[in-house]
Amino acid sequence: MKLLNTPEKDGTPGAYSGYRTHGGKSLMHESQTISDRSAEARCSPASIETKKRLADVSRNRRSFLTMAGGSLAFAALLLPGCGEEPAPKPAAETPAKPAEPAVPEDVQAAAQNLLGKETQVLIFGDLAKTGKQQFLAANVVPKTPKNDIPGTIVTRAVLAEETDGKWSELLRCDEYLKNAKGYLALTPLAAVAGWKVQYDQDPVKGIQLYFTPIKGPADPHVLPIGIAWNPTTKRYQSLDLSYQHFLMEKPTLDTARSVLR
Repeated sequence: MKLLNTPEKDGTPGAYSGYRTHGGKSLMHESQTISDRSAEARCSPASIETKKRLADVSRNRRSFLTMAGGSLAFAALLLPGCGEEPAPKPAAETPAKPAEPAVPEDVQAAAQNLLGKETQVLIFGDLAKTGKQQFLAANVVPKTPKNDIPGTIVTRAVLAEETDGKWSELLRCDEYLKNAKGYLALTPLAAVAGWKVQYDQDPVKGIQLYFTPIKGPADPHVLPIGIAWNPTTKRYQSLDLSYQHFLMEKPTLDTARSVLR
């Protein structure tokens, strides 16, 4: 018996018949069954666990790639500096020595009046810390002979002070050491052709001078003669060998101590 509304071809049931010839189930029912099974498979615990594992693997891989990329970038930053010597630090600049103040014209003129044109002012200012201007000037020897004694070699020197606009001589060094009262103690009896002069400037006591007589080759046993301002007598006087006590002048040279050893 034929089914209604079912086309046939060559006596075979049509492809679009409501039932299969074997099993009696429709194609639509079979497709629905396969779809349901696929959904069940996707929702099964085993399938869910597999997906989780795959997601973890993918996430770990992305993390690894990110870390690797960061490490490579950091290494790229460090590589240019590898093997390079650190740049040397610039050497500290040595402070320039302050220029010595120019000698005032009146000081230079007074020094030349006392010692002649070939006169060099060595130091000037309130040398004795008395509030008055003084200067030390000398005829400096241009070519210094070989000598172990330090200092400037001079043939003559003078120390002068200004009072009421006039300069007066307080100390003279030529063949001997003298002031207004006579010959300074410890001055050699024999005339001295040249001296080596040194000086220190004490902020309280004022200048202290050291004159060493030159007699041919340097004699290490010859000590400098110390001279300083005596605030009691108001003049420059020589000091004893300890450079602590003042010595009185001698009016004549034959009574002064001659040998300084």
